[in-house]
Amino acid sequence: MILKGLEISSMAVNCYIVGCEETKEVAVIDPGGNPKAILRMLQQDGLKAIYIINTHGHIDHIGGNRGVKEATGAQILIHEADAKMLVNAVSNFSFLMGSNVTSPAADQMLKDGDVIKIGNTVELQVIHTPGHSAGGICLKTGDIIFVGDTLFQMSIGRTDFPGGSYEQLITNIKEKLMIYSDETVCYPGHGPATTIGFERQNNPFL
Repeated sequence: MILKGLEISSMAVNCYIVGCEETKEVAVIDPGGNPKAILRMLQQDGLKAIYIINTHGHIDHIGGNRGVKEATGAQILIHEADAKMLVNAVSNFSFLMGSNVTSPAADQMLKDGDVIKIGNTVELQVIHTPGHSAGGICLKTGDIIFVGDTLFQMSIGRTDFPGGSYEQLITNIKEKLMIYSDETVCYPGHGPATTIGFERQNNPFL
């Protein structure tokens, strides 16, 4: 499996490129900004972006959608509950930063349990984990989960934004993520990677 990451935007968002070694088709997860850097990585490795997947609709995770889509034609995928945030600067909070940033509308709405197929070898299972936002999702493939802003190393996503819920987030982390083995690697939207086992033992929120 192809797996690459880069930290982008002023809010240090982790953007991941994941895909099929055979076909070189990939998904770009959370292109939060700097589409030129993302496109440069794709071009350097001869990769074809077929999907842009947003783990949720906040501006720091969708800011590069337009640039990547216009250059690659990739389809934009997001959970149905956050879809409106793509096209509304108030909903995605870019207005709080004094800007009016929007994304093209979603090409496909996701829901819990969906499977996104990339090339011949990669499947991403959609896990709906609202709490940070109403449409927050994680994406699982094998022993890896891209957890967005649901879970961080020794922390969790903030829940004080509209659509957030501390109780809902904690419940979803415990019931939908902590069910996996200790060895499962979690790649978050910000900060370093961690594992389910490490968080189970050390995360003060759990």
